[in-house]
Amino acid sequence: MNKNNNTPKQIFKEYQAGVTYKGNMGEKGLYEQSKRNERFYVGDQWHGAKCGSDRPLVRHNVIKRIGDYKQSFIVSAPVSVSFTAEGVSSLSNRGEQYSSLRRQMPSLIEGGLDPFAQMSDDERTDFVVGTLGDYCNTTMERLRFNEIKDLALRKAYISGTAILHTYWDEDVVTGLYADAERTKALKGDICCELIDVENFYVGDVTKRDIQSQPYIIIEQRVSVQKIKEQMKLNGRPSEEIESVKADNDTDSLAGDYGSKALDEDKKCTLLTKFYKVKEGGKTHVKAVRVCKNATVREEWDCGVDVYPFSAFCWEQRSNCFYGESEVTWLIPNQIAINRMLTAAVWAVMINGMPILVKDMDAIPQDISNDPGQIINAVSLNGNGVAGALQYVTPPAFYAQFDNMAQSIIGNTLTQSGANDAALGDIVPDNTSAILAVREAATMPMQMFKNRFYQFIEDTVRVWASFWVNMYGSRSLKITDRQGVWYLPFNSKDYADTMLSVKVDVGASTLWSEAQSISILDSLFDRKVIDIMQYLERLPTGIVPDVSGLMEDLRQKNEPTSEESSSFTSEDLLQGLPAEIREQFDLLPPQKQEEILAKATGKVGAI
Repeated sequence: MNKNNNTPKQIFKEYQAGVTYKGNMGEKGLYEQSKRNERFYVGDQWHGAKCGSDRPLVRHNVIKRIGDYKQSFIVSAPVSVSFTAEGVSSLSNRGEQYSSLRRQMPSLIEGGLDPFAQMSDDERTDFVVGTLGDYCNTTMERLRFNEIKDLALRKAYISGTAILHTYWDEDVVTGLYADAERTKALKGDICCELIDVENFYVGDVTKRDIQSQPYIIIEQRVSVQKIKEQMKLNGRPSEEIESVKADNDTDSLAGDYGSKALDEDKKCTLLTKFYKVKEGGKTHVKAVRVCKNATVREEWDCGVDVYPFSAFCWEQRSNCFYGESEVTWLIPNQIAINRMLTAAVWAVMINGMPILVKDMDAIPQDISNDPGQIINAVSLNGNGVAGALQYVTPPAFYAQFDNMAQSIIGNTLTQSGANDAALGDIVPDNTSAILAVREAATMPMQMFKNRFYQFIEDTVRVWASFWVNMYGSRSLKITDRQGVWYLPFNSKDYADTMLSVKVDVGASTLWSEAQSISILDSLFDRKVIDIMQYLERLPTGIVPDVSGLMEDLRQKNEPTSEESSSFTSEDLLQGLPAEIREQFDLLPPQKQEEILAKATGKVGAI
């Protein structure tokens, strides 16, 4: 990309074009519509109505009920990720060999043996790439990816689009070392942040695919002081640093509270532009950071070959990158429901506590509705005080008012796919029929789930680009049935490998615990699974201290010292090729005994 396209003036011109486009989306524009959607979702549904405080303003939040149900349904099924290398055979007959190697690999690595000595390059690539699925689970746990998924769904439901940015943080402590003496600590790893769609701009709004965009711009509100500090670290000229001034450009911030930050008057708009370039036959993603009148950071290489972003759209529109929120079209129904229920409540209150009228000449004193109050009255013209105090008879209440409100509520829920069976609001007299109705109601949700799984797949593909381009030589933390162990990994060996990502979806957690236990009982009674497999799959919290119970069973089934003492080095390494056995035999006898002691315990546990 021409550097003339990366000047502050040009980048702000591209940014303003994106702002104009979003401002013309729909009736109110993306910025204002998103704020309105969020207000209705959280319950602030009488905002700006100017109805006063004389009467209760009822809220029956149908929007949140629908949104919470759909978000929970989409995220209910657990997902796992698997990797394969394109152009590398992944043969089924290797499965047993790889399983055996995985069981013994921790002991081999601790003993200083090369676990890949007997493998060809394709076999090693196949094994390591296949293990990346387990490392992906480790990364998800570190990044608290479950929370990210929940928040991404909420943003997509309210604003139409969720954007996840993956970036390299050089300050992340890994706990790993580059040398055996553990003196050179390895730092740096990927991190994730969700970006409001209001602050995300693409170069071609007619293309839905992020990776095909000519450029991407991210908008941030950053304090002037922090920007100047960054510019000094980046070696920018002093006159350019002093040109940075605070501004009040907060119209594009998400939500009602973005512009109310305590130090907002000390901030200015910071733009980061990402784009792709071809160098040496390989794609590089580069970026430049500017504010309105200055370059904060000159062009730098992000270290990856794909844009570090992934997007999830709630509803898709033709020839438009940005998604559509369901909340936008539920708001008219929500307003009608709130108005009808408020009118119904007010009518009942008027009938129960009608307006009281008094004759000011006959009763000059102030009166209230306090029980037992004594009222002093003056008889005028000898007519007594019968007409001095009386209630105003309210008009008759139209009974269909409340019925209509309930009808709109029911129809809105049903048309949105959140019927009584899906929400669990019916008596479970016929379980089979309820499940059939619920399945039929949730079938249309499969399209949303497929798009969400694609969002996860795109995210993991970005992570993999960081792994093979930025990790260098380090060990990957793997957690499996063996426990926690570390796999040797050198990113240079896989920099040119094309990785294929597949998201596997498990059973939905919306199924009841009783059904899960019933299925497990049936499998256990038929001896399809053993007691350990049964306990591992029980719903959380059913059995107190289930991990302790499983550990007791493991110890009970471990071989005695007499039984385990029969293992020799030949028995231990029998399933491995001759190359590793030769490495083992070359080790000092004391080292052989250490490896044998550790591995024997693991073999016994298995």
